[in-house]
Amino acid sequence: MTYDTPLSPRPLHHLADGRRLLTAAQLRAHGVPATETAERCRPGGPWSWLLPGVVLLHPGPPTAEERLRAVLLYAARERTPDGSPGVPAQPPGAGAAPVYTEAVITGAAALTLHGFAGTPPAAALERVDVLVPLLRRLRSAGWARVVRTAALPTAERIDGLPVAPVARALADAVAGPSDAGTVRGLLTEAVRDGHCEAAAVVRELSRARLLDRPHVVDAVESLVAEGRATAEDRLYRTVREHRLPDPVWDVVLRLPGGPLVGGADAFWPEQGVAVVLDPGGARGGDGTPGGERARERERLEGLGVIVVRISPRGLRDHPEDQAAVVRTALMAANDREPAEHLVVLPR
Repeated sequence: MTYDTPLSPRPLHHLADGRRLLTAAQLRAHGVPATETAERCRPGGPWSWLLPGVVLLHPGPPTAEERLRAVLLYAARERTPDGSPGVPAQPPGAGAAPVYTEAVITGAAALTLHGFAGTPPAAALERVDVLVPLLRRLRSAGWARVVRTAALPTAERIDGLPVAPVARALADAVAGPSDAGTVRGLLTEAVRDGHCEAAAVVRELSRARLLDRPHVVDAVESLVAEGRATAEDRLYRTVREHRLPDPVWDVVLRLPGGPLVGGADAFWPEQGVAVVLDPGGARGGDGTPGGERARERERLEGLGVIVVRISPRGLRDHPEDQAAVVRTALMAANDREPAEHLVVLPR
């Protein structure tokens, strides 16, 4: 058989985006019969099957990117041009990028794509986890591990691939057998390197019902500590770089001779302004329940203290805006009654 002969009125080399992977259904839509595909995929032929129904259109092994795209082609639901499922869509035309419907890369592969150093490079991944809807009838195959979910997350596009957000990818990565060191390392890297906030990770771990595993709980405690330390460092830099007056740092506030009324990550006694790092969620960065944080704020405000809540994410993404909010609060102190005198103690 001569493989240089055009295979259809729309020969494969006319594909505008230069893809070297297609599904068997897409090949049929392109005029390549199943017998032709099978012949070309025989040992020693120019093509090969990577995963069930996914064909590599060149000799030799797939690249790291092709392995990832093969998983998406295997897991994605193909559709007709009118949008109805079940029949493959024609391959995209000039300038169009492949569309992967109802398939999202997650787990270690997603973390690698997000730039994590603690996961293997894409070429070394033994498996690629891919999220699909709960009711999809699809089995894991080869290096494609199918993970069913009741609700697909909103994917982020990385190199044209749909990838789960970091917090969701982390939860999926540690859901399987994982040693404590690996779990702690991944969660710490996520927060330390600014991939996501600790609160978002804890929410995803809780949603996945992973917080009853001892090694995950231990890792979360380290994560919370790492998240708080990172947020505090950003707050220090924000105050310094935006030339705010020096506060007293990380204190508790009491009424003279009375009870504790609250804590502050930064406090300006003369102006009666307190900054509180608030990551959101059920617990704060120090493990304080959210309800207790709200009560502390009410007590402080009742004593005339201006409480400025700042999220770690806000400090990370828009430190200049957070500095402006604090500066406004400090200036406003000149136009109001002084706050009650409070005893300031180290926390």
